[in-house]
Amino acid sequence: MLTPLAHLGYYDKVEKAPYDAVLAAESIRQFVEDLPGGEQDYIDACRAYTDTLYHRALATRPDSRLFLDKTPAYGLVLDFMAKIYPNARYVVLTRHPLAVFSSYAESFFDSDYQTANDYNPIANRYVPAIAKFLREKKAPIYHVVYEEMVADPESALAGIFEFLGIPNEPQAVNYGEHQHVEKGLGDPIGVSRHNRPTTESLHKWAAEVAARDDRLALCERIIAQLDPDDLALWGHPLETIWEPLAAARESGAVPKPKKLDRYRMERKVIVKLRGLVSRSGAFRKLLERLRLVADVLLRD
Repeated sequence: MLTPLAHLGYYDKVEKAPYDAVLAAESIRQFVEDLPGGEQDYIDACRAYTDTLYHRALATRPDSRLFLDKTPAYGLVLDFMAKIYPNARYVVLTRHPLAVFSSYAESFFDSDYQTANDYNPIANRYVPAIAKFLREKKAPIYHVVYEEMVADPESALAGIFEFLGIPNEPQAVNYGEHQHVEKGLGDPIGVSRHNRPTTESLHKWAAEVAARDDRLALCERIIAQLDPDDLALWGHPLETIWEPLAAARESGAVPKPKKLDRYRMERKVIVKLRGLVSRSGAFRKLLERLRLVADVLLRD
């Protein structure tokens, strides 16, 4: 029970966890089977872990009563989350699947769409998982479609506030007028460019995809692998899913040159190194040796 908990990443490295994940999973299942409440006891224990962290985080803000936990990665563990917090309020935000994929490729793979999809077929993983959650409604859900939200952010936010059972704060739309603590992981591109939701970049992704036939062909293969019913639940039915691309081609929209800042330079280096590692065993060994040296130097 404790070995996996020790290697969540805070104390020890996840990738070097000294145990067999398959055997650990089987051991936990056998342990849970013998508990008086079985799986429910395990769910209660998971909830106790997160409850402790959430409540103590709230304690740092005495005037706050709600805790918001947001990350795209939760889209792949929604069934688990619904077991742990069946009464939590889930705000599900979806956007055109190809816009999501394009953003992923542009932000993290230096516009290499094929490599991005090979590394993580993000649309093919997230669309079915989130659509399943929307379809089964195992918990309270408020579905927000990105394209509709940026077109009328006041109405979208008012609906979210009502769903959460808290007073509407219209001024929240103008998020740039308020102070924020900027830290954490994620994509910093464009975060500080606007003070409120905007449609300015709504279909910029379509110009990026339409500019290259290989990107368009890849996107066609991605959409072909998705269930039309799932796409409809996302708010982007198959009948209209190609309209932004058709409009981009018809208008002759050309992607704007990207500013080479520190973030994009880091992305370029990471993409190049990832390619070298995948092609060269010797280079992989060199990197592993360098990591070992770094671990020795940073050892407590």
